[in-house]
Amino acid sequence: MSTDKLTSETRSCWDVYAEDRKEMDALAERYIDFLSTCKTERETVDYMVEKALEAGFKLDDDSSDKVVKIMRGKSMFLARRGKKPLSEGVRLLGAHCDAPRLDFKQHPVYEECNIGLAKTHYYGGIRKYQWFARPLALHGVIVKQDGEVVKINIGEDASDPVFTVLDLLPHLAYEQVEKKLAKAFDAEKMNIVLGHAPAEKDGDDDKELIKKQILVLLNKKYGIVEEDFYSAEIQVVPAGPARTVGLDGSLIGSYGQDDRICVFTGYEALMGEEQPEHTQVVLFWDKEEIGSDGSTGAKSMFFEYCMQDLLDAWEPKTPLRKVLLNTKAVSADVHGGLDPDYQEVHEKRNAALVGHGPVFCKFTGHRGKYSANDAHAEFVGWIRKVMNDSNIPWQMAELGKVDLGGGGTVAKYLAVYGMDIIDFGPAILAMHSPFEIASKADVYATMRAYQAFLRS
Repeated sequence: MSTDKLTSETRSCWDVYAEDRKEMDALAERYIDFLSTCKTERETVDYMVEKALEAGFKLDDDSSDKVVKIMRGKSMFLARRGKKPLSEGVRLLGAHCDAPRLDFKQHPVYEECNIGLAKTHYYGGIRKYQWFARPLALHGVIVKQDGEVVKINIGEDASDPVFTVLDLLPHLAYEQVEKKLAKAFDAEKMNIVLGHAPAEKDGDDDKELIKKQILVLLNKKYGIVEEDFYSAEIQVVPAGPARTVGLDGSLIGSYGQDDRICVFTGYEALMGEEQPEHTQVVLFWDKEEIGSDGSTGAKSMFFEYCMQDLLDAWEPKTPLRKVLLNTKAVSADVHGGLDPDYQEVHEKRNAALVGHGPVFCKFTGHRGKYSANDAHAEFVGWIRKVMNDSNIPWQMAELGKVDLGGGGTVAKYLAVYGMDIIDFGPAILAMHSPFEIASKADVYATMRAYQAFLRS
């Protein structure tokens, strides 16, 4: 937006960054590689930790000016020391690295009707019908009783098999199509096809030979037995790499862009400043899609523990509350872009356009702002100036019409500390689907926006 004239209007990132196309394309290539590699929160944290260590960050070394900490392999804290004392607050960017998916149940493997299957439990706010009749991959970990961690990744390599959830043929779906969408697809029928061929018969024991064959194959490949599924985290995700979309390659399509687009751009932004004025903190949380609970979610004490460690090492006489009260923060999360085919669910004067830069969402929540953070006007004014001074294209929007839209982010869990915080991230299309769409230009603009905020 611009304050050069009486009215305001958004600007196209393609116009603003017309001279930066090579940089934009290079960033997009790195982003596509990241999305193709990181399909779980564990994979995301592993990827980012490796990058951070290469960039000189020290793991759990609070004496360093560049610190990285990990929580249970699923959440991550990065801090770069600034010139100003911690008592003047930090510049904090928080994103989440989990995404909607299907999880294996603890008793997953069985056979029925001559097919080997795995029971699943869906995670987060997915549209169930989108997971049927498509190639899927298995990612995750299995922990044996002796503590050995076995990583699982099947379905991504061209030589790998893929998996699927069977869909009902239309010839027999007359009752199904009459049902409401919420009732037409039963979560207990979202079972993954694992195999079909039986194991060799062993004497008189010819029961569940297809299930036995699946367990035999898994044992040969990973050395696991059925009981090991009790201590496993196996995620079912769309198979295949991220891709450019459209004849011009201007869009990026992939699973998990909510919210790994903000993880990626936040990390890239952090790498852009070696000696910032304020200490920079970038946080990647787990469990946002199911309420931010648990020891790795934004409701946990992980953030406080990390900040206290910094204070103990850098400024032991400074109280934590003083740091947090002076902190300025961004909840880096995506926004729903105006969909050309479903414009009616948006209030178009307050909707976000893909390709017009990252979106400020002053409040989230639903039905009268219930359960929302509502950013203070003073902070909104301050961060507007930061963006405009850096010539960043940005926009401000709400998520849908008042009685139709709604959603939540981690912002309200940080606001309890008294810090200023606002939701700020790129608009994407087909959010929470197996193939979300983002603008290549928005990826670049978002990185530049986060960079401007962290150095402010």
